[in-house]
Amino acid sequence: MVRAAALALALIIAAPAANATTWDIDPSHSTVGFVVKHLVIAKVRGNFKKFSGTVVIDDKDPSKSSVTVTIDPSTVDTDSEQRDTHLKNADFFDVEKHKEWKFVSTKVEQGKDGLKVTGDLTLHGVTKPVVLTVEGPSPEVKDPGGNPHIAFSATTTIKRADFGLVWNEAVEGGPVVGEDVKIEFEIELYKKRA
Repeated sequence: MVRAAALALALIIAAPAANATTWDIDPSHSTVGFVVKHLVIAKVRGNFKKFSGTVVIDDKDPSKSSVTVTIDPSTVDTDSEQRDTHLKNADFFDVEKHKEWKFVSTKVEQGKDGLKVTGDLTLHGVTKPVVLTVEGPSPEVKDPGGNPHIAFSATTTIKRADFGLVWNEAVEGGPVVGEDVKIEFEIELYKKRA
């Protein structure tokens, strides 16, 4: 009897919430990028060409929602082949050793200005908690095939040194590469019709 009750409880915990919907990232209509200062005076932008992930949204209780995003750092693109090659080597991303970056949410809460998603960000072999400020999700729209889509934007700012990204050079006025890096997600999600 006790074993049967324990099994039933385990099944209840493992089952997805009735109000939860799982959405997949549509990579062809999404962007994962970053912004960092160069020579103290200018902003340089980059993005990653390969990433994937899912978002589970509970319409009745947002705190039961979750986000998982995986990024391939070897696909970095800053519109400069020379800079991209430098970013991939051991001075920065060291993509031969660290082939995957990941964000896994640990908490979703409704703030005054939208959702706040706390999670563990792993990059360059280091895992640290970060908080994403989220705009959205958008209203649901169906594509020509009848598949529902939604979208959201999310940002967070990290310190490079917190993740072991410490390479730099000094120039007049400050460092070549800024310490703060803004990470930006422009994400479109879809779910296939049953």
